[in-house]
Amino acid sequence: MTDETRARGIRLADPSDAATAARLQVEFALEFDSPTPSRDVLEPRFRRLIADHDGFVLFAGDPDPTGYAVVTLRPTVYCEGPLAVLDELYVVPGLRGAGIGTALLERAVDEVLRRGGGEMHINVDEVDTDARRFYERHGFVNIEPGTDYRMLCYIRELESGPARRASAGDQRV
Repeated sequence: MTDETRARGIRLADPSDAATAARLQVEFALEFDSPTPSRDVLEPRFRRLIADHDGFVLFAGDPDPTGYAVVTLRPTVYCEGPLAVLDELYVVPGLRGAGIGTALLERAVDEVLRRGGGEMHINVDEVDTDARRFYERHGFVNIEPGTDYRMLCYIRELESGPARRASAGDQRV
């Protein structure tokens, strides 16, 4: 853990932090006009994710978090350890540019490595040039070494089952 990470008060969430994670997720969605489940739907999902070894949430700031990161892990054939996906990284608007996002990202990478992870993926909207520059500045690429073309992510929401990202409690916030 870097000195900056320690100084920013980055900590792993525990299941009792699920309501805080849900609140930050809704704030994030509101800011970017993105659909998201309600806090009532998100809270038990975050509680399960945080309690599971295959995911974690980080908070920056104490006692009231000013940013968070959500990471999930899954097995893969491409490396020995799990593949990590940075599902969310958010810092409240008034504090962006102060190094909080960097500290969260560094701590997330450290935690993935501690758990034996071999690779991290991050999906970023093409139009979000600030986020793309941020991740590229931290060594993430969208062109695999030895190629000259971009990687793309394709999504298909499934209408039923636990894999669906949203539920009856969905809302456009």
